[in-house]
Amino acid sequence: MSTTKWIIDPTHSEVSFKVKHLVISTVTGYFKSFEGTAVSASEDFEDATVGFSAAIDSIDTNQADRDGHLKSADFFDAANHPNLTFEGKISNNGGEYKLVGELSIRGNKKEVSLDVDFGGITADPYGQTKAGFEIEGKISRKEFGLVWSAVTEAGSVVVSDQVRLILNVQLVKQEVTESVAATA
Repeated sequence: MSTTKWIIDPTHSEVSFKVKHLVISTVTGYFKSFEGTAVSASEDFEDATVGFSAAIDSIDTNQADRDGHLKSADFFDAANHPNLTFEGKISNNGGEYKLVGELSIRGNKKEVSLDVDFGGITADPYGQTKAGFEIEGKISRKEFGLVWSAVTEAGSVVVSDQVRLILNVQLVKQEVTESVAATA
């Protein structure tokens, strides 16, 4: 059986999160530095193993003071936990894709299940084979140790516990590895 290794093309991918602020609006943030791989035995990525890492210091919410607070010990604690990581598998149940695995943030590991929209495979103008995915899901930030909280005088929560994850990922095919089955 052969397997194919794919890596994330960071110039055609984005990793974002959305969280409610004051319960009335949504703040969007991005991880600007990330990497990941998928290893698959089939063109439809069924049972592909996935590894992913994002640098906490690369958080960008378009507001420097907020970014600094997110990197502090109140939230991600970038000094002691410089990366968030994920290891899991893609499953395909009749065209319904899921990405299930262990997400680790701030030293806390939890299983998460994310919805996957597989966009397909094509060749780019430079002869590279690419695969595209849109990945979405929700997590509780407090389950990962991001427990900072504040309440306004009117009783509104400043930062919601629920965080939406939204990844648009383009993978580049790297290599095909042939494995030879042992014969008796």
